[in-house]
Amino acid sequence: MSASDRPSARPVALLARPGVARERLREAVLAAGGALVLEEDPGALDPAVLQALGPTMVLVALEPALEDALERLAPALEGPQLELMFEEAELAARREGWDAQRWTRHLAAKLHGHDQVLPPGQEEDALTLPEPGMPERPAERHADAPLQFHVEEAAQHLDEVPVDTLYAPPPAGHDRPEVLSFEELMAMAPARAEPAPAPAVPPELPPLADAQAPLAAGAPSLPGSFHSWSLLEDDAYVAPAAAPASAGEVAQAPADAIDTGGFSLVALESDAEAAAQGAVLLLAGIGGPDAVRRLLSALPEDFPLPVLVQMRLDGGRYANLVKQMSRVAVLPVALAEAGQALEGGNVYVLQDGVGVASQAGGLRFADDTAPVLQALAVERSAVVMLSGADPSLVPDALAFAERGGWVAGQSGDGCYDPEAASQLAVAGHAAGPPEYLAGELVQRSYG
Repeated sequence: MSASDRPSARPVALLARPGVARERLREAVLAAGGALVLEEDPGALDPAVLQALGPTMVLVALEPALEDALERLAPALEGPQLELMFEEAELAARREGWDAQRWTRHLAAKLHGHDQVLPPGQEEDALTLPEPGMPERPAERHADAPLQFHVEEAAQHLDEVPVDTLYAPPPAGHDRPEVLSFEELMAMAPARAEPAPAPAVPPELPPLADAQAPLAAGAPSLPGSFHSWSLLEDDAYVAPAAAPASAGEVAQAPADAIDTGGFSLVALESDAEAAAQGAVLLLAGIGGPDAVRRLLSALPEDFPLPVLVQMRLDGGRYANLVKQMSRVAVLPVALAEAGQALEGGNVYVLQDGVGVASQAGGLRFADDTAPVLQALAVERSAVVMLSGADPSLVPDALAFAERGGWVAGQSGDGCYDPEAASQLAVAGHAAGPPEYLAGELVQRSYG
């Protein structure tokens, strides 16, 4: 157990078994400006000691041998004041040189609450992400001025308007015409002639026939007048008026006389079937466990869609990832198995060699390496790229967005590898921390 000599720094507890990974993580915490108040093997740590020291961040080096120990420490690690970070011990042991320096810069950004992760002297190369909101619009001048004001202003600047060969300016000495107001122009307009009275309609002519007849003998029909209108495709045909039937002649048709042979019922897709075709795909990598944990912990228990977590792990220890996410997620977390049907409100961790296929009635996991995005219904699905997502998947995500799907990327504090997520932001898609992205998924109301 050791402590740093910088009490003003943020207190950090390092939980890892003795070895190279623990040494590398200790060096990273100290280089990032953290105060290492505890360094201990989780298997030998008393939860009361962790609570008594009161760290604000706990960095855990994950190994299969620590599963039981972390289960025992779960109550102490779930405190609201604690911020958890998980790192694969095997990756930490192999990290050195430029890769180790980059990880240290990301850790420093998380410890001190900023997003500067570039090497010293390269701050000007930081990627400027688009911010939400409409650009500022200039105030409209004279928005409430009367029409006469604009007419006079236009007359004052008439000589300043550039001309071309199609416009001949008035000869020199020609007086400019007087500018009249709108009211004066209306007063000069000729009075509108009163319409002539319509000729009397002989009582013996039916009204419909009269509408088809010309106005008067020898008088041409006015173009566009209502006398040329017709509700029939053949204007020459006028349906004869049917004589009204008397009350005794009205007979009601028997019910069995209605022919229903041409009727059919159309099979409509139910809401449950439609929801079964959609899913949320989370893509992550380096630094991804923490980002996935933060996003899943922000999803409510009534979230309607299945959530797929695709994150490549060295050694294929996906069962450990399931246990980690089960501790923080409200939704149930399981390992995806081939042949299993996807159910809404569940989180599935995709292991190597397991894909998703669209079948009758919904989506199922299959022994397939085809891209998952091809099986999802774009109008009810979303793709979120978190820290460490594979940049080679960006074109597939952008194509998914062009078909109508919603894509977003992680940004800000805690995004240790933002390369793929930043490309989505540059393309104009949503970006933000995992908690914000979870809120966006909920607000889109996929249910």
